Amino acid sequence: RLGLLGKIKRMMMVLLFVYVSIPFIIKLFPSIQAKLVFLNFVRVPYFIDLKRPLDQGLNHTHNLYLEPEAGLKIGVWHTVPAQMWRDAQDKDGNWYRSTFSSAHPVILYLHGNAGTRGGDHRVQLYKVLSSLGYHVVTFDYRGQRGDSDGSPSERGMTSDALFIYDWLRQRMEKTLPLYIWGHSLGTGVLQNSIHTLVLNLTPDDQLLLVGPTAPCGTRLRSHKEQLVPTSWTSSDWFRFSPLNSSGSAGVDTILFPYLTYNLTVLHAEAVPLTSSSALLQLYSLASRSSSLSGHKVQFVAFPAALAFRHKFIYRSLELPNILSDFLGAAHPA
Repeated sequence: RLGLLGKIKRMMMVLLFVYVSIPFIIKLFPSIQAKLVFLNFVRVPYFIDLKRPLDQGLNHTHNLYLEPEAGLKIGVWHTVPAQMWRDAQDKDGNWYRSTFSSAHPVILYLHGNAGTRGGDHRVQLYKVLSSLGYHVVTFDYRGQRGDSDGSPSERGMTSDALFIYDWLRQRMEKTLPLYIWGHSLGTGVLQNSIHTLVLNLTPDDQLLLVGPTAPCGTRLRSHKEQLVPTSWTSSDWFRFSPLNSSGSAGVDTILFPYLTYNLTVLHAEAVPLTSSSALLQLYSLASRSSSLSGHKVQFVAFPAALAFRHKFIYRSLELPNILSDFLGAAHPA
């Protein structure tokens, strides 16, 4: 029989074997990499009925389903400006669609990975934006653990975002701008959509990147580096090439040469998977881009002491002023 020391040695060998195996497993099974990026198996909070946004305190929000492809539906929420909440009571989808013709600007919110459009930090942001006089339209990408069909992929998420953009543009007042707010992985979806969006965005449309993530490959390596030595994950063999086969690579840096619109980056310091220095470099590149010359480009960092981290920028008392400065005042009536 093994003594205590022998049992400890055996346990250490087992742990070492698991530790060494993880990067090989991730490399050999691309679907695992995709799950690490999309986290579509996570649904927080649990047991909420996405058909009833009222249960989350959104009494002026309509739930609907759209089909970006035949036979594939995705869940969508449309929150009208808070000034309309009384009129919104007991109204149907036709009434909500009619409100797009009002003078209130629209924010298309592309949320990050994990959870659904009903996540608490997302709901709180909708409330803030609505109180400032904006329509907020958000949706769950295909394959998101909620009520959207399909399986997640880079191509699918990008297609969904472009579909919702077109759907909104067909219903909005043509003279109004459309503001696109990408958060976390949603910034990657926005970046991936730029090639197509530049053909459709109006000069007044504006882009907001909130808590932008590092490029997908870097982000995945960040996950791995929590488990394996940096020298391993920096090896070409362990990089994200298998992600291509799982359909989730390519969410990378902003394509500045294609942008001719105002751009702002909001970042809470001390956030995992994002680097203040890297984002400052991104801002520097954007501010020097010839295509963005004459357009507003700004970087707003929230100190770590505020503890906003990756999800809670909506708590900032300065957010209304920041948005007013960047987007202009929303129309109150």
